[in-house]
Amino acid sequence: MTPSTSPSPPDAAARREFDRPPETPAQAAPSLWRLSGSRRARLRVRTLVYVRWMAVAGQLVTVLLVAGVLGLPMPVAPCLALIALLAFVNLLIAIAAQGPQRQVSDAEATAQLTFDILQLSAMLYLTGGAINPFSLLIIAPVVLAAATLPLRHVIGLALLAVACTILLSVYFLPLPSPDAAPFSLPFINRVGNVVSRVLGIAFCAGYAWQAASEAARMELALDTTNAVLAREQRLSALGALAAAAAHELGTPLATISIVAREMARAAPEGQAREDAELLVSQAARCRDILRRLTADPDATDEVHGHMSLSQLVEEAIAPHARDPEVRVEAVISGSGGARAPELRRLPEVLHALTSFVENAVDFAAAEVLVTARFDHESITLEVRDDGPGFSPEVRAKLGEPYVTSRPGAEGSRSGHIGMGLGFFIAKTLMERTGAVVTFGNGRRGGAVVTTSWPRAALEVITPGAS
Repeated sequence: MTPSTSPSPPDAAARREFDRPPETPAQAAPSLWRLSGSRRARLRVRTLVYVRWMAVAGQLVTVLLVAGVLGLPMPVAPCLALIALLAFVNLLIAIAAQGPQRQVSDAEATAQLTFDILQLSAMLYLTGGAINPFSLLIIAPVVLAAATLPLRHVIGLALLAVACTILLSVYFLPLPSPDAAPFSLPFINRVGNVVSRVLGIAFCAGYAWQAASEAARMELALDTTNAVLAREQRLSALGALAAAAAHELGTPLATISIVAREMARAAPEGQAREDAELLVSQAARCRDILRRLTADPDATDEVHGHMSLSQLVEEAIAPHARDPEVRVEAVISGSGGARAPELRRLPEVLHALTSFVENAVDFAAAEVLVTARFDHESITLEVRDDGPGFSPEVRAKLGEPYVTSRPGAEGSRSGHIGMGLGFFIAKTLMERTGAVVTFGNGRRGGAVVTTSWPRAALEVITPGAS
């Protein structure tokens, strides 16, 4: 069957900012879509100080082990002086910091990590240069920077680490060795050692940068999802509040109306009677307002939290019922003699389904079909359009934040070219209710978004239902 559409619900306009283009910001929640606010976490003073104390301890133990226990020749005094300098600087930073939880600025963190690279390079110069096995540790400050600092700072530190690695392959004191002759690697091995260090710096820094960037985007998208859900829950709660108000105000309003009539009947002609009649008329007006609030079955206290599958689909397609360019139809069907489910009213499901319909209408050529199917075990919603469909590269990434567009996006009705954040929000909201969301293209073209639940995840179990 094809359900008839109802007027747009009060919160329909608030849902339409899904994937809204930058030049038309949403008015209902403008702060939700400020993507420029995405920022990776800054380093805290405590983190840098703690890591540097670990470096001090590691260097000191290594020097004492090599020189004291193994008895290998090495410049112990200069090494201890460099370790003491690292400890002194770290102590000054810890004392000067206004609490260990203070976040350091990007420039301050870069300066500290630069000092760490130079101090470690000086230690390596005294102990064999790039052929020292511990030269691998020069990657650590760059990786830490890549995970927390802007790209330009990361590039600067990476170039410094690469330069130090190259210089240490040319200028260095002999590696501590039990033999009288200095330990020396063949030229080809030395080149390979330097190349491996440089590639390690580039790969590890790039990997850390990408992982941190993805984490920052995902955090922003999840925060936005939570904000959208909170707003939808507040909008949904307004209906329950109105229903409760209508129920609770009915009795005192009836009392006021009766007393006002008695006052009007007993009052003499004049101002007192006019005031009493005004009370009667205003009480009648309030009664009409309450009657309108309770006229919608969804607004009554008893069933506000419930809705039929047909009502869910109707509310999702209602904003597009009068679209002159695209025909939006809905079909609801059951199988196996299954009883039509009564659903819990979940704001996240309604918001996500409306979002899917919104995008389908935006890219459709002429028609969007919303199909709802149910049986004894499951409930499935499918939104299908006759537009260009998803391109293979976009289809593989749908459901992640900030996917760019599907073919023909530039010619879409709203003019937007991005679908990533909106689809991510809708998919996340659906999955929080136990749904499985899939994206694909139909055999005859067009995009298809399918959402399936176990029936128990949405259905309201009523007494006596089989």
